[in-house]
Amino acid sequence: MDKLKGYIILANPPDRAKDDSTVGSKNGQLSRAGSLTVLRRTSSKTKVGSTSSSRTSISTENDSYASVDLGVDKLPPTDTPDASHVCSIRLRNLIRRLQKEDISKEDLQRNLEYAASVLETVYIDETSTNKDRNETQKRLCDEDDELSEVEPDAVPSEVRDWLALTFTRSMSNIKRRGEEKPKFKSVAHAIRAGIMVDRIYRRLSSSTGLHVPPHVLLLLKHLDEWGFDVFAVNDAADNHSLKFVGYELLQKYDIIAKYKINSTVLDTFLLNLEIGYSKYKNPYHNLLHGADVAQSVHVILNQSKLVHWLTDIEIFATIIAALIHDYEHTGTTNNFHIMTGSEVALLYNDRAVLENYHISASFRMMKNDDSNILSNLSREEFKEFRNLVIDMVLATDMSFHFQQIKNLKGLLSMPESIDKAKALSMVLHCADIGHPAKEWNLHYKWTNQLLEEFFRQGDREKELGLPFSPLCDRSGVLVAESQIGFIDFIVDPSFQVMSDMLEKIVSNLLKEQRSGSATSINEDPAYDVKKDKSTSTTSLHSSSGSSRSSTPKLLGSDGKFEFLKPWLDHLVKNKQIWKERAAKDAEERKKKEAKGENTNNNNSDTSSKTSDVKTNDSQANSPIPLNPSGK
Repeated sequence: MDKLKGYIILANPPDRAKDDSTVGSKNGQLSRAGSLTVLRRTSSKTKVGSTSSSRTSISTENDSYASVDLGVDKLPPTDTPDASHVCSIRLRNLIRRLQKEDISKEDLQRNLEYAASVLETVYIDETSTNKDRNETQKRLCDEDDELSEVEPDAVPSEVRDWLALTFTRSMSNIKRRGEEKPKFKSVAHAIRAGIMVDRIYRRLSSSTGLHVPPHVLLLLKHLDEWGFDVFAVNDAADNHSLKFVGYELLQKYDIIAKYKINSTVLDTFLLNLEIGYSKYKNPYHNLLHGADVAQSVHVILNQSKLVHWLTDIEIFATIIAALIHDYEHTGTTNNFHIMTGSEVALLYNDRAVLENYHISASFRMMKNDDSNILSNLSREEFKEFRNLVIDMVLATDMSFHFQQIKNLKGLLSMPESIDKAKALSMVLHCADIGHPAKEWNLHYKWTNQLLEEFFRQGDREKELGLPFSPLCDRSGVLVAESQIGFIDFIVDPSFQVMSDMLEKIVSNLLKEQRSGSATSINEDPAYDVKKDKSTSTTSLHSSSGSSRSSTPKLLGSDGKFEFLKPWLDHLVKNKQIWKERAAKDAEERKKKEAKGENTNNNNSDTSSKTSDVKTNDSQANSPIPLNPSGK
């Protein structure tokens, strides 16, 4: 019965709907014009007592309680019948004085505490008259969500509308005797019912619709780690890694509940994505790659704290862009489509052929009602979502790589903030080409699968009488040298620029969060960004050793912000392994040349029986593929 303590509930009759049409839902209010207002108390819960021992005669004509001073000592006790009427008179007097600015803060606080105590007493008195209803209320209040802890934003507008509409109808259809006022019990029941409806909706729209097998769930616990093994998840999930990774990411950011995505629609959308990724049975550009890139994007956003810079719709767009970025990939490069004059190359005029297709095919798929996860977005939200997805996926075209790096370096040298679309595009681009920045066993698997996809394209080029694209000739490829070049000229510079970009954005965000403090950021050198290349971290240190209350999301209790960069260490280690393999391959070639054997020999990858890769001297001087990501 004490669940409504801390709330003031006002009910307005239907004929006042017009006057109350401006009431909004803020400052802890749950409102509907002309029907219902729930105000959450923020003042002290201490009840104000009264020294008066006799019942006071109330006279509304002389308004005695409004004309005297604003003390509460002479007001009737809060548990007497007269208290509520006196309270209403005193509140009207407070309103008049507030309009004239003729009231002190202390008087206002004492009188509001008295009014709150009166309302609480009325509620307690009414609810205690019926034990059966009390027990019902207790059962309702014992649910997960305590009424006193419910914030206004936790109740969707649809629930607020339903609640107010239901209450208004009951007021207009039920004839009350005399001037009988609405009971607090009915309001409390209505509020609790609304909360239960919202909770039931959230459960039905998310967790109950998609079942994640327990053995898959165990692997998904490592979703926040850079070393997440998507291959193991795919094996455990019976080739449904993209479905479960995508679902868990949307759940992790509460996107499903925030945008009211129906569970059946989400399931169909994710399954359609998997079908599209599996359309051409690609060794590399398949559903595992889509899941891996989406998970990598999540880790970058999470570990760098960039997620605190983004809105919900931007996070939603980023996750979906990562999931769909290679949807229905043909397993061939853009250059292959252009050289063969394919339908998509003609459709998109040889410009970002596959990237344009991925976007178009994905949005076309989402137009179907059974897979439209965007149905509850507003017009403005959909426009922002679509623009972000288009910008991010188009930026995965490797032909834009060097221009993208150049543009970001230019932005980093300027004091202006970085455009969110450009920043998120860089994050997705790095995740897309980032397998050399993962642990060796994962990087090695991705390398072999990408090479097999290249070789299949080379087979088709041979059939068509076209020249081999780089790394597509099965008869001779220098794998180790190509990966060293890929890391040196593509991956490492990209991750360095991305890291610098993240540092600038997060540092500026931290300054903005602290700008409201008494000391200016320019006057307080207590915080500075320090780079530690040996540990691959960027730390934000506090000379005082304690965190600022204005930056709870970015600083830990020790006052230190750690920006982990696990990819840097992996890049160094993987490059060193490839160098050792390249040196070994070179020695093998020299030995065979000395024996007069053919210089076309197997690469070290062949000796480990992981791929049928061979090398020749004709490609030794150009180990870097034109489109190393497979595009």
